Amino acid sequence: MTIRPLRYSKEEFARRGDELYETQVRAQVEEGNNGKIVAIDIETGAFEMGENSIIASDHLLSHHPEAQIWFVRIGYPAVHRIGHSGAIDES
Repeated sequence: MTIRPLRYSKEEFARRGDELYETQVRAQVEEGNNGKIVAIDIETGAFEMGENSIIASDHLLSHHPEAQIWFVRIGYPAVHRIGHSGAIDES
């Protein structure tokens, strides 16, 4: 796997990715795709959707090999979750 150097600060990367998702991508992908991953090239606005980040990024990179990729999980506040996901039983 090739590691692509980032051309933007973390803050600028996130700002561009969030802005593109909200203004151009969300309306096209949201309905019926809850939980899927969208890979967005923050430079061109091109995007691809998949069941996971590897599938989505592979599709995007096949068309845009130099893409600077921002990921969004449709319908969720974050792409990945760390920690226990179950409810705590306090009985």
